[in-house]
Amino acid sequence: MQINKLTLKQLRYLVALEDAKHFRYAAEACNISQPSLSAQIQNLEDVLGVRLVERDRSGVALSPVGREVSARARRVVDELQGIIDFTAGAQHGLVGTIRLGAKATLGPYLLPHVVAKLHKDHPELNLYLREAPPQDLVHELHKGLHDVILAQMPVTGGELVTCRLFREPLYLTMAVDHPLAENDKVTTADLEGLQVLSLSPNYHLHDQISALCRDYGAVRLRDYEGTSLDALRTMVGMGMGVTFLPALYVHSEISERSEVVVKKLHDRTVTRSVGLVWRKSAGRAPAYHQLAEVIRGVIKNHFPDLTIET
Repeated sequence: MQINKLTLKQLRYLVALEDAKHFRYAAEACNISQPSLSAQIQNLEDVLGVRLVERDRSGVALSPVGREVSARARRVVDELQGIIDFTAGAQHGLVGTIRLGAKATLGPYLLPHVVAKLHKDHPELNLYLREAPPQDLVHELHKGLHDVILAQMPVTGGELVTCRLFREPLYLTMAVDHPLAENDKVTTADLEGLQVLSLSPNYHLHDQISALCRDYGAVRLRDYEGTSLDALRTMVGMGMGVTFLPALYVHSEISERSEVVVKKLHDRTVTRSVGLVWRKSAGRAPAYHQLAEVIRGVIKNHFPDLTIET
């Protein structure tokens, strides 16, 4: 094997081909022509002496050896990008491009304030936002689709770094004509026997609501699981049950004229913890910690009922 003929560009193209599963789409992602990408992949196969790509009429797939080579190539490419990001971040802080992933139950209600602050104070930063289902966020972070993610804690993994940002209250939410709606104080004792709606098991909120139901004798309605916070709110407004909604959503979407009302539990504070997560190999820890401080500042100025964590 002539190792000096193995290039980083070839490894990047192989990773792009695995992600796109199509030569043309991979070439477009790499900003080169399809014949050039195909030739580089062929050169890589010749250098390594193995078949990496299986081609047929149905499309393109990596061979078993190709999948392993691509996984190793992805780590090499990631480490190199980490060097580039580290030097940029160490010298200039929040500049260049950061790809931030967030889930739909969190990002839309917080990130507009964060983006406005970053645009004002850090005009040289490009922040690309991408929503993803909670179960996909960490997987996509490992794959490199995101540089950093905004996620509900805990997130575990030996290759990941977590930075806690804040704790967000969850408020008991009910229809305006619900018997508890007129109560000045609602306690955990009032939860006994209540029919409670939740999101599907794909969301962390599902587990929290299920635990509350178990602890206080409420009944979680398994036949009516919401696919979004808006869906939960609509079902609650129709009198199908009560639920718990995060404070950021409540601030953004619920007003005095809404079809639902929210209550704080008088004898227990229910919260979820939110933080930033990134790969150790990314190399831009100073920039991500700076981003964390920006988010904490937004929380302090706009959402006083959230508790900042450091």
